[in-house]
Amino acid sequence: MDDLQLIDNSEAKQYEIHVDGLVPRIEYIKAKDKIYLTHTEVPRGLEGKGIGTSLVKAVLEDIEKKDLTLVPMCPFVAMYIKRHPEWKKLVLKGINIA
Repeated sequence: MDDLQLIDNSEAKQYEIHVDGLVPRIEYIKAKDKIYLTHTEVPRGLEGKGIGTSLVKAVLEDIEKKDLTLVPMCPFVAMYIKRHPEWKKLVLKGINIA
């Protein structure tokens, strides 16, 4: 996964990577300095290979680099942050990751 390039496809409002002709993605909404991650989708042929997890990590690194505040609306992203609490620093204050 480390050799795959994360693409911020702002026209489609999604982060994406290209794997074997498939496009795992995380859809988002940006508003000023906030980014709402709304939906993560990994094509069926790539499920169970850790690609979704790697994609979330790469997206969080990009959000941190761009100094955005994260609002994780997608349950998959929220679960990742719960398992990796070092990323809670990006989350909008007052949002509880259950």
